[in-house]
Amino acid sequence: MHKMDVPVVKDLVLIGGGHSHVSVLRRLGMRPVPGLRVTVVTRDIHTPYSGMLPGFIAGHYDYDECHIDLGPLARFAGARLYHAEVESLDLDNKIVHAAGRPPIGYDILSVNTGSRPSSVDIPGVDDFALSVKPIDVFLNKWDQLIEQVRAGKRPFRIVVVGGGAGGVELALATQLRLQTILKAAGKDPENVVYTIISASDDIMHMHNAGVQKRFERILAQRNITVKTATQVTQVKADKVLTADGKAYAADAVLWVTTASAPEWPAKAGLAVDEAGFIQVDEHLQSLSHKDVFAAGDIASLTDSRPKSGVFAVRQGPVLAHNLPAAATGRRMRRYRPQKNFLGLISTGDKYAVASRGNWSYESARLWSIKDWIDRRFMQKYNELPEMDEEGSPELAAGIADAAAIKELSTLAMRCGGCGAKVGATVLSRVMQRLPNTQRDDVLIGRDSPDDCAMLTVPKDKVMVQSVDYFRAFIEDSYTFGAIAANHALGDVFAMGAEPQSALAIATVPYGRERIVEETLYDVLAGAMHILEPSGAVLAGGHSSEGAELAFGLTVNGLIDPDKAWRKEGLQPGDALVLTKPIGTGTLFAAEMRGKARGRWVDAAIQSMLVSSQQAAHCLQRYGATSCTDLTGFGLVGHLIEMTRASEVDATLYMDALPLLDGALQTVEAGILSSLQPQNLRLRRAIDDIERVSRHPAYPLLFDPQTAGGLLAGVPRDRVSACIEELHQMGYPAAVTIGQIEPRSDREAPIRIQ
Repeated sequence: MHKMDVPVVKDLVLIGGGHSHVSVLRRLGMRPVPGLRVTVVTRDIHTPYSGMLPGFIAGHYDYDECHIDLGPLARFAGARLYHAEVESLDLDNKIVHAAGRPPIGYDILSVNTGSRPSSVDIPGVDDFALSVKPIDVFLNKWDQLIEQVRAGKRPFRIVVVGGGAGGVELALATQLRLQTILKAAGKDPENVVYTIISASDDIMHMHNAGVQKRFERILAQRNITVKTATQVTQVKADKVLTADGKAYAADAVLWVTTASAPEWPAKAGLAVDEAGFIQVDEHLQSLSHKDVFAAGDIASLTDSRPKSGVFAVRQGPVLAHNLPAAATGRRMRRYRPQKNFLGLISTGDKYAVASRGNWSYESARLWSIKDWIDRRFMQKYNELPEMDEEGSPELAAGIADAAAIKELSTLAMRCGGCGAKVGATVLSRVMQRLPNTQRDDVLIGRDSPDDCAMLTVPKDKVMVQSVDYFRAFIEDSYTFGAIAANHALGDVFAMGAEPQSALAIATVPYGRERIVEETLYDVLAGAMHILEPSGAVLAGGHSSEGAELAFGLTVNGLIDPDKAWRKEGLQPGDALVLTKPIGTGTLFAAEMRGKARGRWVDAAIQSMLVSSQQAAHCLQRYGATSCTDLTGFGLVGHLIEMTRASEVDATLYMDALPLLDGALQTVEAGILSSLQPQNLRLRRAIDDIERVSRHPAYPLLFDPQTAGGLLAGVPRDRVSACIEELHQMGYPAAVTIGQIEPRSDREAPIRIQ
């Protein structure tokens, strides 16, 4: 991650994580542009490399070998990674609208989302066919199809619609994988029956006659039936209908037809071709909007080329130069598509056919060459080099136009004290954009100009209050605000109270007025996304500018004092219940070093976004005797607080601990939170520490959690029903992790089984 001393002046937003954009991110990691903030908005955290996907399906590669992990790559580039799908663009106001989050402003926009197979409004395709794109959806359903074939007793009929290179490669790869699985299960590998249906007169119609003849022979040798010049008119649950009146029986239909574009570029007003792809010039710049670029399948050049990953890869370096050049007012490079390119097309097994112009060739050696080329390409993005902290000499000036330089000079000289507050105009606009929820017991809130919020406490209730505030640990300010709110509310839920109100404390990085406003709005909107469903009102707060984003909340809750959970309430015989998995500390320490897989971090974020409110209600219904939320002191630290206050001992079931994906791998790699050494001082509370410390999950006992789950004592006779209900309520990792015992004469109160 690049920590820039220069305030943000311009925003570059990348939509999609395709082959061209990964080149952009790598270039920006090597040569950062001062003053340029980069945001990646992507539906997929892991970008599949098209060249290796047939090999993955055939079983030659594992998932990580053929996917580019955008998590570490974005961190390397100093980019904000937003896991969301774009829904629309506002080109006049330069705003991207993505599902489930606030609008995203841009100065320069680039689109590299790829394409999807076209169904041309053919009935039944969406309901019954398995489209090869989006790849992640295909791979999930492909796993289900494997199980269907494995469990089946009769021949399984697969129809592949599309006779281009993609359809042929997919047919051969899936056939090999399914036949291998059937052999391993002791079944007849010929129990999968394949038919390829192509609307073109020939298969591989984008390649020369020699390539076509080679694949005709190979498909015949593999007993794959080919129907050319055949137009599919409908897909049903058990068959494919064609224009010549024939029906082809199908237990599964794989859809690999020509590419189609999403609807939102055309709807936004971008210049598009007749198929809806964004029209660009030789600089990969939109013909209609000079602040918009596009590359890969989504782009349409005047000198058109087939939709192929080869072109997206070649466009990457050009785009990586032109986007910073557009931001800095420098000269851009031209993209010159090659007229002929070498295509290496796999045949399912470790064998390949070469295609270039009118030349073709085939051999096992070609597959080895293809494998070497593909692995070398992937190595560039999954084994990232050391960053050049000074940036490139030619870009050292950063955002170089005169107006921006003047603005940078002004931004660099910021006041302290009350002079560091966010300006009244910005603050007023942000407040107007946020929903203004109200409660009868909040007499004065943020809709009033008064200096303090005014609250009442209903009769027979008391107020509980807690505060949390910390630096941002992810680049996504909206998601960070939501996690921070969840973290702060956890203390209220752990007391068994209902949230009433909150005061926000925000420090936003220096920047242009628009960027400061966007950041403040995003973090508060994220917090409101969590506060509103909880019933709490955001009654006010304080905002200031600083070197980095930090945010927190003072949260107030109400409860009957006789019903409040205290840490002193544990009883011998209670079962210890934990509602969420642990491991956020080590995972985000690894993420900061670029050592955590994107899917691990994304899963951890999704866990942190789950509110503990309903879990608290469930625990109350089942008579929980004591409760705390798992946060900075880790599992052992918080359990010690409970056992000491309750004067009991505890036994933990080490193998029952719910762990976030990747947490074991990162602690085994020695990557631990900076708070871990302090938490480790509490290991003296564990009996037989020498034995316990040899367990692989031992470091996770001390791992500090952010927005962690609730740890509660539940009467033993009610715990099974409680766990079952927690699962039904959306806490799938909730589990019994131990039991409470009477205080013994052991010096260490915690025993590990």
